[in-house]
Amino acid sequence: MKSKSMKSLLTKSAAVMAACFALSAQAGTTTAPSAKGVAPVVEPEADPLGFTLETGYESSYYFRGLWFSNNNVWTSLAFSIPVAEKLSFTAGALYTSTVDTDVGGGDFDYSELDLFAALNYDAGFAKFGLAFTNYNFFDTFSGSVNGQTFGFAESPDSTLSDARDIALSVAVPIGSLNLYGTYVYDFRIEGHYAELGTDYTIAVNDWLSIVPSAQIGYNIADYYSYAEVTGVSSGWNHVRAMITAPIKLTKTASLVPYIAVNFALDAREQLNVIEDQNALYGGVKVSVTF
Repeated sequence: MKSKSMKSLLTKSAAVMAACFALSAQAGTTTAPSAKGVAPVVEPEADPLGFTLETGYESSYYFRGLWFSNNNVWTSLAFSIPVAEKLSFTAGALYTSTVDTDVGGGDFDYSELDLFAALNYDAGFAKFGLAFTNYNFFDTFSGSVNGQTFGFAESPDSTLSDARDIALSVAVPIGSLNLYGTYVYDFRIEGHYAELGTDYTIAVNDWLSIVPSAQIGYNIADYYSYAEVTGVSSGWNHVRAMITAPIKLTKTASLVPYIAVNFALDAREQLNVIEDQNALYGGVKVSVTF
């Protein structure tokens, strides 16, 4: 998706419902990993106002297996309200921006604002989600170097300034294990994306948990895989393995550090070559409800 042309256009390449309940997950309202690569946090006791404020840092920003930038700081604010006995509505915004991304010869900029809304239904045996996200890319989808887009000249998709998608998801809890799946349709490029994932919560004590998780993605109909350049239209996107350690600070605040590795597969291996296609990265966030 990102054309990292400092090595060459093909050797350096370019994070809210992704994963399961992706938009809600960004707001910290579900057990699935968020689009910004932050894994599940033990949800603090609900506050009547229904707001969740999160802010964090991540050494690399990956979204659906695609690298966007390094050393990002981000903040999100979401509001959740019950609509019916088992139905809730969530809406909010997330902003992320790189502090420093070294592309080997220029001032690289990347910033993004996501506006999202989601309906979540808890059927007991499973949770279902329907979410809509509007993405705004202030430095184009591929970022910019010295004011010029870093996208592939051969593909206008890489220079987009905005996009919209809708996501359908399901999560099935089995004790401390969660299984989830997501289907996404991107209206801007008419592409499709699918993802399967799992996580398992290990309660260490009443304030600390360890949560290993994994996910795999699949691109359909040239979902930002740049077939014009890579020759890949549909194919396996990535595998991500992650470990988080949610720490409950108070009844309404949590600290969540994480470490992850992103393995680029067929639809990403020509795009995610930064230092290594299989990239290790990490981050931390603070989550507060009020």
